[in-house]
Amino acid sequence: MQSIYNIAEICSQHGIKEVILSPGSRCAPLTLAFARHPKIRTRTISDERSAAFIAMGIALQTQNTVILVCTSGSAAYNYAPAVAEAFYQHIPLLILTADRPPEWVDQLDGQTIRQENIYGAHVKASFSMPVDLSHPDAKWHSERIVSEAINIAQVKSCGPVHINIPLREPFYPTDSNPVKYNKDVKVIKSVSSQNQLSEADWKILVHEFSQSKKPLLVAGQSIYNENFIQQIEAVSLNLKIPVITDIISNLHPAKGSIKNHDLILSDMNSSHIQELQPELLISFGDSVISKSLKVFLRKFKSKYHWHIQPGAIAPDTFQSLSRVIQFDDPSIFLNELSKRTKSSSDNYYNGWKQRESSCEDKTQKFFPAENTFSEFEAINTIINNLPDNSILHLANSMPVRYANYIGIKEEKKIQVCCNRGTSGIDGTLSTAVGAALSTEKIVTVITGDMAFFYDRNALWNNYIPTNLRIVILNNHGGGIFRIIDGPGKLPELDEYFETEQPLTAENTAKDHNLEYHFCKKRKEMEEILPFFFNISKTSVILEIETDSKTNTELFKRFKKYIQDEK
Repeated sequence: MQSIYNIAEICSQHGIKEVILSPGSRCAPLTLAFARHPKIRTRTISDERSAAFIAMGIALQTQNTVILVCTSGSAAYNYAPAVAEAFYQHIPLLILTADRPPEWVDQLDGQTIRQENIYGAHVKASFSMPVDLSHPDAKWHSERIVSEAINIAQVKSCGPVHINIPLREPFYPTDSNPVKYNKDVKVIKSVSSQNQLSEADWKILVHEFSQSKKPLLVAGQSIYNENFIQQIEAVSLNLKIPVITDIISNLHPAKGSIKNHDLILSDMNSSHIQELQPELLISFGDSVISKSLKVFLRKFKSKYHWHIQPGAIAPDTFQSLSRVIQFDDPSIFLNELSKRTKSSSDNYYNGWKQRESSCEDKTQKFFPAENTFSEFEAINTIINNLPDNSILHLANSMPVRYANYIGIKEEKKIQVCCNRGTSGIDGTLSTAVGAALSTEKIVTVITGDMAFFYDRNALWNNYIPTNLRIVILNNHGGGIFRIIDGPGKLPELDEYFETEQPLTAENTAKDHNLEYHFCKKRKEMEEILPFFFNISKTSVILEIETDSKTNTELFKRFKKYIQDEK
């Protein structure tokens, strides 16, 4: 088992400090190796699906690789949703799955499935450890695999990497063979490359920029970075390029950015929309939330489209991709571009800015005129009351869409996270738990009832942090199906799409000894909120009950109000 114990030492020497373990016998050597290592912090999460999302939340918050360890069999499959999400969000995870020796696969032995390459194309790489580690070459091989896996996970663009580890009994150490670590274990480290282009490449790009009088920047999902925000502000102003920022781009604090593009582009048939068509589109980051923006850029395609990212293979989200520019940091490229080029015409820049100005505060003006309480208004109130310099996790479906319409005030400096890699409802709460374990800031998660109950095992552990605030919008079903085109008109809506459920979170709060508040009226919520974000001895749940039909009607009125105000 010495080579197995050395895995923990190799990981430590690579700077990895966080490991999430799930209990099992086959993985005992791995568990003990990490649990007894003096420089590694371990936590035990029994539900592997939740464990993987918690690990992802920690990695997202710390920007460091986190290790997952589980036993053999279906335990490994339960990591899959988080592995896929981490793959598309470029979050570094190292997944170590214990396995039966290969001769026992398909022999009807317990907890034995086909684990090699179990995550398929949703990991950057997958490795299998040698079964027999007694030969020196096998020891060299195993140590090389661990370093290679870590380097692949951490190199840009980051992502999950899997090592499958077949283990034979006995699994548990004895007094004569204790857990120990070889400090001279083989470690291979990677040095990152520099962000740079050749002069020939710059000449081509400068020429294309000079030919484009209507350049547009689109920021996809990114991590929050104040220096990056300031750099993008400067580039936008110097080059007169409008910057479109979704709430998950974490560039919403950037002064002058276009935050209300959903409102600006709400009427795709408007005769004025085509005036906003870019000639050069420069994009960076991952996914964007706004369907209106995606439809607009696909319908009114740019002549050139540059996408800035670390790797060579880029998504062609807007069906106009012409160049992939390989830079780890988009601001470095954009700063250099601004030195080599002249600013564009003010007309296009001002056209976006004027439309942005006309849309400012429209959403806020809508709510006071409405007497009906809805989840849209509830999210608006929650977001406007978030503590400054805190962290907001948004569930998929309606919460992230509502928030994108509402926006966040620049001065609040809120970091926004959402599992938009696969855009599923699984793992929202677990990811927020992982983030809250990794910061002293208040972490607020806004989730619907379906996503909350689907992931409430996130609370089934011994590590629930006191800085976590959970807002549940309970409309007792999948309310989004009343809003999107198609299912809202079907007779099967209630039973097969919305899927009515009668639960509240009160018993869940009691099970886990959490502070719990419930409201279904505006006044009740306003009375609770002043205390909701205060320092507490436990995590706090605020459950807001609303009516699905009322939510739908009000959101439709909001969209009509926006059209009428144009």
